[in-house]
Amino acid sequence: VQLQASGGGFVQPGDSLRISCAASDRTFSSGAMGWFRQAPGKEREFVAAIRWPNGAIYYSDSVKGRFTLSRDNAKNTVFLQMNSLKPEDTAVYYCTGRLNWHVHYYNPSNYYSWGQGTQVTVSS
Repeated sequence: VQLQASGGGFVQPGDSLRISCAASDRTFSSGAMGWFRQAPGKEREFVAAIRWPNGAIYYSDSVKGRFTLSRDNAKNTVFLQMNSLKPEDTAVYYCTGRLNWHVHYYNPSNYYSWGQGTQVTVSS
């Protein structure tokens, strides 16, 4: 399966941005898809994930209330709507997926498929 992320860019603090990730097939339809991010010099951190079969969505505390994950079942695509962006949101955002749900969905080591990443820069 291939994951294709798109939609990153350069925005000012307080702005909004939407990024998307399309899976090439329905490999994750019984598992999960999600987003992680990695800033320079930092470890990859969990942002949001969706448990595909029931649609349950999970967020990190740092983005809860500002970011919204959604999906298009027919297109095997997930979207991350990012509002009220802050400079600390600056990172490369990686799309990921796994075949089945894992209780430690927030651990990047539990995902085996990754997209190429899309840069999000928030700066004045």
